Amino acid sequence: MVSDTIAVPSLYVIKGIIILDNDGNRILAKYYNQSYATIKEQKEFEKSLFNKTHKGSGDVILLDNWTIVYRNNVDLLFYVMGSTNENELMLNAVLTCLFESLSTMLRKNVEKRYLYENLDLVMLTLDEICDDGIILESDPMLIAQRVQLRQDDIPLGEQTVSQVLNHAKEQIKWSLLK
Repeated sequence: MVSDTIAVPSLYVIKGIIILDNDGNRILAKYYNQSYATIKEQKEFEKSLFNKTHKGSGDVILLDNWTIVYRNNVDLLFYVMGSTNENELMLNAVLTCLFESLSTMLRKNVEKRYLYENLDLVMLTLDEICDDGIILESDPMLIAQRVQLRQDDIPLGEQTVSQVLNHAKEQIKWSLLK
């Protein structure tokens, strides 16, 4: 007899991506469902998640009916959440893609300070990997290429102030070296 509880396949694999520091404070979190509708609920969940995982180096856990893969690096913890019936290998592929993309873009300096300095790139990376819980790409090199637009290719009106200042610093440095 066939069970009545067969899970229907869905493209909405990812339920959330979270980056916490080594004190359990949120650096970045994106939830792709309404399980934690308020910031208070999200912070409580993140606190319990941190308490369960901060001593480990990375693995898979089940917490509050979520399958969560995580990775610990220097002073950061990276988490990818899925429902309990999701394939851990898919969740791990997203986690690995996120970490390797950031590692490439930040020149192997995946630390809290560098993450804050490049938060715009981190957010773009999340958006390139996952959209509303649907996995779009899992190749870290392709993600890094898409996110790292050269500043020369962006019109001056669309650049952020920090990008304009960095570009000006580079030009001054090159003019002094000549």
